[in-house]
Amino acid sequence: MGVDLTNFAESVGDQTAGPAWIIGQQTRVTAPTGVRQVQAPSGIYDLQPDEMTVVCGAGTSINELQEALGAVGQYVNLPLKSSDSGTVGGALAQGHGDIYRLGRGALRDTLLQVRFVNHDGHVVMAGGPTVKNVSGFDLCRLFVGSFGQLGFIGETILRTRPLPRSSRWFYIEQTSMSSTDAILQRVYRPASVLTNGQSVWFCIEGHPLDCDDTIKQLTPILANIVEVSGPPDLRSFPYRRSVSPVQLSKLFSSETEDSHLIVEAGVGIIHSKAPTQSPDIEPPVALIHQRILHEFNPTGRLNPGINLISGMTQ
Repeated sequence: MGVDLTNFAESVGDQTAGPAWIIGQQTRVTAPTGVRQVQAPSGIYDLQPDEMTVVCGAGTSINELQEALGAVGQYVNLPLKSSDSGTVGGALAQGHGDIYRLGRGALRDTLLQVRFVNHDGHVVMAGGPTVKNVSGFDLCRLFVGSFGQLGFIGETILRTRPLPRSSRWFYIEQTSMSSTDAILQRVYRPASVLTNGQSVWFCIEGHPLDCDDTIKQLTPILANIVEVSGPPDLRSFPYRRSVSPVQLSKLFSSETEDSHLIVEAGVGIIHSKAPTQSPDIEPPVALIHQRILHEFNPTGRLNPGINLISGMTQ
């Protein structure tokens, strides 16, 4: 059983309907004034715990989805916003993973199949309903991080995962980047490793006995490991950018703590208190972006004026 997208497609309309903007809970990007707004269907339509998939409308609250999956011992790798909510479609359209990407994988791996309304008001399907689908081009992953400019997502089939039996956060104060490297090298798939250059927060997930054993092995190497209730509060670090993980050590010196940055070690995401300059895009990459946008959204009427690099309206 899938989502009926007839009314949604009609609300988007064809190219004669003019510009349109898809909205969810507006926890990620605020809709500009003067642009017609449409809303994707919501609801959970098919949950298959044995197949580890779920079918839901793009307008479904992430909280609602996680609650339903939690009842069967599973979750979906979608990040919440600071409001502790947001919609499925909004999370996919923004494309920002959460701080658990190191252990849980990239956000795009969550999306198996998508049905969307294109620039001309037609319903189009991309991807497949199984985890090991390999037929055709993997078009649905293009929609992760597209901010709605390639089409308006109406229905998704998402990959689910078992809830970890144990998820524990630890903190090390007055340390160095060498401690961060030690965690990355000695812990099997840590869920997250965060640092500001001197302090480190890290999360390990799995069987409780395995987590205990991991900490016992780290204790002789890393002194003063303290278990804490969770990660640092990143709400005061609203800006982010991505670099190669090998460049992160260059951000900090061994003597100086940069209180304006928290980085995700092993991933390359930098969280900062102040906005940073958008990265320069190589001309060949920019040309590919332009060609894809032209093919999917030739008149630019879907979510017009969005900057795909910053995610802000221009």
